[in-house]
Amino acid sequence: MTTAFPDVSISTERLVLRPYEDADIAAHTEMMNDEMVTAWTSVPHPYTTADSEEWVRRIAPAIRTEGHGIVLAVTEFLTQRLVGVVHLQNTNWRTLSTEVSYVTAPWARGEGYATESVLAVAQWLFRNQRFERMELRTAADNTASQQVAQKIGCISEGVLRNAWIARTQTQDGTWADIRTDLIVWSLLPEDMEADRMAEAGYTSFTDWN
Repeated sequence: MTTAFPDVSISTERLVLRPYEDADIAAHTEMMNDEMVTAWTSVPHPYTTADSEEWVRRIAPAIRTEGHGIVLAVTEFLTQRLVGVVHLQNTNWRTLSTEVSYVTAPWARGEGYATESVLAVAQWLFRNQRFERMELRTAADNTASQQVAQKIGCISEGVLRNAWIARTQTQDGTWADIRTDLIVWSLLPEDMEADRMAEAGYTSFTDWN
Protein backbone atom coordinates (compact mmCIF):
# COMPACT_ATOMS: atom_id res chain seq x y z
CA MET A 1 0.00 0.00 0.00
CA THR A 2 1.48 3.33 -1.07
CA THR A 3 -0.07 6.76 -0.81
CA ALA A 4 1.02 10.32 -0.11
CA PHE A 5 0.10 13.22 2.11
CA PRO A 6 -1.81 16.06 0.42
CA ASP A 7 -0.10 19.28 -0.58
CA VAL A 8 -1.19 21.25 2.46
CA SER A 9 -0.65 24.38 4.53
CA ILE A 10 -1.41 24.43 8.26
CA SER A 11 -2.08 27.63 10.18
CA THR A 12 -1.88 28.44 13.88
CA GLU A 13 -2.39 31.77 15.61
CA ARG A 14 1.24 32.77 15.01
CA LEU A 15 2.54 30.44 12.31
CA VAL A 16 1.93 29.16 8.81
CA LEU A 17 3.36 25.74 7.92
CA ARG A 18 3.61 25.36 4.15
CA PRO A 19 5.73 23.83 1.38
CA TYR A 20 9.14 25.38 0.80
CA GLU A 21 9.52 28.13 -1.80
CA ASP A 22 12.55 29.56 -3.61
CA ALA A 23 12.27 32.66 -1.44
CA ASP A 24 13.18 30.50 1.59
CA ILE A 25 16.56 29.40 0.21
CA ALA A 26 18.73 32.10 1.83
CA ALA A 27 17.11 31.78 5.27
CA HIS A 28 17.16 27.98 5.07
CA THR A 29 20.88 28.03 4.30
CA GLU A 30 21.57 30.26 7.30
CA MET A 31 19.36 28.14 9.59
CA MET A 32 21.03 24.87 8.61
CA ASN A 33 24.51 26.28 9.27
CA ASP A 34 23.65 26.98 12.91
CA GLU A 35 25.89 25.15 15.39
CA MET A 36 23.02 23.33 17.12
CA VAL A 37 21.70 22.08 13.79
CA THR A 38 25.17 20.89 12.81
CA ALA A 39 25.60 19.12 16.16
CA TRP A 40 22.31 17.21 16.28
CA THR A 41 21.41 16.51 12.66
CA SER A 42 23.09 14.78 9.74
CA VAL A 43 22.88 17.72 7.32
CA PRO A 44 26.00 18.59 5.31
CA HIS A 45 28.46 21.00 6.91
CA PRO A 46 29.04 23.59 5.74
CA TYR A 47 25.53 23.80 4.30
CA THR A 48 25.72 25.61 0.97
CA THR A 49 23.25 27.51 -1.16
CA ALA A 50 23.39 24.58 -3.58
CA ASP A 51 22.35 22.24 -0.74
CA SER A 52 19.36 24.50 -0.03
CA GLU A 53 18.36 24.66 -3.67
CA GLU A 54 18.46 20.87 -3.90
CA TRP A 55 16.36 20.59 -0.72
CA VAL A 56 13.77 23.18 -1.67
CA ARG A 57 13.37 22.28 -5.34
CA ARG A 58 13.82 18.51 -5.41
CA ILE A 59 14.24 16.64 -2.11
CA ALA A 60 11.45 18.19 -0.02
CA PRO A 61 8.77 17.92 -2.73
CA ALA A 62 9.81 14.33 -3.52
CA ILE A 63 9.46 13.27 0.11
CA ARG A 64 5.74 14.00 -0.18
CA THR A 65 5.05 12.82 -3.73
CA GLU A 66 6.93 9.54 -3.21
CA GLY A 67 4.94 8.78 -0.05
CA HIS A 68 7.78 8.99 2.48
CA GLY A 69 6.29 11.85 4.50
CA ILE A 70 5.99 15.62 4.18
CA VAL A 71 8.24 18.65 4.72
CA LEU A 72 6.70 21.89 5.98
CA ALA A 73 8.51 25.20 6.22
CA VAL A 74 7.51 26.97 9.45
CA THR A 75 6.96 30.69 8.89
CA GLU A 76 5.70 33.55 11.03
CA PHE A 77 2.19 34.63 10.11
CA LEU A 78 2.91 38.36 10.44
CA THR A 79 6.42 38.62 8.98
CA GLN A 80 6.37 35.55 6.68
CA ARG A 81 9.99 34.86 7.64
CA LEU A 82 11.24 31.29 7.89
CA VAL A 83 11.59 30.21 11.53
CA GLY A 84 11.91 26.43 11.27
CA VAL A 85 10.96 23.20 9.58
CA VAL A 86 8.84 20.19 10.55
CA HIS A 87 9.54 16.96 8.70
CA LEU A 88 7.46 13.76 8.75
CA GLN A 89 9.50 10.79 7.53
CA ASN A 90 9.66 6.98 7.53
CA THR A 91 5.89 6.92 7.06
CA ASN A 92 4.20 3.51 7.20
CA TRP A 93 0.86 3.66 5.43
CA ARG A 94 -0.23 0.22 6.64
CA THR A 95 0.26 0.95 10.34
CA LEU A 96 -0.56 4.67 9.91
CA SER A 97 2.56 5.74 11.76
CA THR A 98 5.28 8.25 11.00
CA GLU A 99 8.34 9.89 12.56
CA VAL A 100 8.63 13.62 13.15
CA SER A 101 11.75 15.77 13.28
CA TYR A 102 12.07 19.53 13.56
CA VAL A 103 14.53 22.40 13.49
CA THR A 104 14.05 25.91 14.85
CA ALA A 105 16.05 28.79 13.40
CA PRO A 106 18.48 30.43 15.88
CA TRP A 107 16.75 33.79 15.41
CA ALA A 108 13.41 32.32 16.50
CA ARG A 109 14.32 30.20 19.54
CA GLY A 110 12.68 30.82 22.88
CA GLU A 111 9.31 31.67 21.32
CA GLY A 112 7.72 28.22 21.63
CA TYR A 113 7.55 27.82 17.87
CA ALA A 114 8.77 24.20 17.86
CA THR A 115 6.07 23.14 20.32
CA GLU A 116 3.39 25.08 18.47
CA SER A 117 4.31 23.79 15.03
CA VAL A 118 4.74 20.13 16.01
CA LEU A 119 1.45 20.18 17.94
CA ALA A 120 -0.28 21.60 14.89
CA VAL A 121 1.17 18.87 12.67
CA ALA A 122 0.17 16.19 15.19
CA GLN A 123 -3.39 17.50 15.32
CA TRP A 124 -3.60 17.50 11.51
CA LEU A 125 -2.01 14.06 11.33
CA PHE A 126 -4.40 12.44 13.80
CA ARG A 127 -7.62 14.23 12.96
CA ASN A 128 -7.39 14.88 9.22
CA GLN A 129 -5.15 12.01 8.13
CA ARG A 130 -6.45 9.44 10.65
CA PHE A 131 -2.96 8.38 11.71
CA GLU A 132 -2.48 6.29 14.86
CA ARG A 133 1.10 7.03 15.92
CA MET A 134 3.72 9.75 15.67
CA GLU A 135 7.24 8.88 16.77
CA LEU A 136 10.10 11.15 17.75
CA ARG A 137 13.74 10.30 18.39
CA THR A 138 16.05 12.63 20.29
CA ALA A 139 19.76 12.34 20.94
CA ALA A 140 20.52 11.64 24.59
CA ASP A 141 22.10 15.05 25.25
CA ASN A 142 19.74 17.11 23.09
CA THR A 143 17.75 18.51 26.00
CA ALA A 144 16.05 21.23 23.93
CA SER A 145 14.48 18.66 21.62
CA GLN A 146 13.50 16.50 24.59
CA GLN A 147 11.70 19.45 26.19
CA VAL A 148 9.62 19.89 23.04
CA ALA A 149 8.70 16.19 23.12
CA GLN A 150 7.60 16.51 26.73
CA LYS A 151 5.62 19.71 26.13
CA ILE A 152 3.58 18.21 23.29
CA GLY A 153 2.69 15.23 25.48
CA CYS A 154 4.96 12.53 24.06
CA ILE A 155 5.59 9.39 26.09
CA SER A 156 9.16 8.16 26.46
CA GLU A 157 9.32 4.53 25.37
CA GLY A 158 12.97 3.66 25.84
CA VAL A 159 16.52 4.08 24.58
CA LEU A 160 18.16 2.92 21.37
CA ARG A 161 21.74 2.47 22.55
CA ASN A 162 24.59 3.82 20.44
CA ALA A 163 22.14 4.39 17.58
CA TRP A 164 23.03 7.87 16.31
CA ILE A 165 26.05 9.86 15.21
CA ALA A 166 26.05 13.42 16.50
CA ARG A 167 28.83 15.96 16.02
CA THR A 168 30.91 17.95 18.47
CA GLN A 169 33.06 20.98 17.77
CA THR A 170 36.76 20.54 18.53
CA GLN A 171 39.17 23.15 19.88
CA ASP A 172 40.39 24.01 16.39
CA GLY A 173 36.81 24.71 15.22
CA THR A 174 36.33 21.57 13.19
CA TRP A 175 33.58 19.01 13.80
CA ALA A 176 34.07 15.42 14.92
CA ASP A 177 31.54 12.58 14.91
CA ILE A 178 30.48 11.08 18.24
CA ARG A 179 28.17 8.12 18.84
CA THR A 180 25.19 8.64 21.11
CA ASP A 181 22.00 7.00 22.32
CA LEU A 182 18.56 7.92 20.99
CA ILE A 183 15.53 8.34 23.23
CA VAL A 184 12.35 7.11 21.54
CA TRP A 185 9.14 9.06 22.17
CA SER A 186 5.64 8.48 20.85
CA LEU A 187 2.40 10.40 20.60
CA LEU A 188 -0.99 8.73 20.02
CA PRO A 189 -4.36 10.37 19.34
CA GLU A 190 -5.54 9.63 22.88
CA ASP A 191 -2.47 11.42 24.30
CA MET A 192 -3.72 14.72 22.92
CA GLU A 193 -6.24 15.37 25.65
CA ALA A 194 -7.50 18.72 26.86
CA ASP A 195 -5.17 18.84 29.87
CA ARG A 196 -2.08 18.36 27.73
CA MET A 197 -3.28 21.00 25.31
CA ALA A 198 -3.83 23.42 28.19
CA GLU A 199 -0.29 22.79 29.47
CA ALA A 200 1.03 23.86 26.07
CA GLY A 201 -1.10 27.01 26.08
CA TYR A 202 -4.00 25.88 23.89
CA THR A 203 -7.62 25.50 24.91
CA SER A 204 -8.75 22.99 22.29
CA PHE A 205 -8.07 21.46 18.87
CA THR A 206 -10.09 24.30 17.34
CA ASP A 207 -7.26 26.73 18.15
CA TRP A 208 -5.78 25.53 14.84
CA ASN A 209 -7.19 26.04 11.38
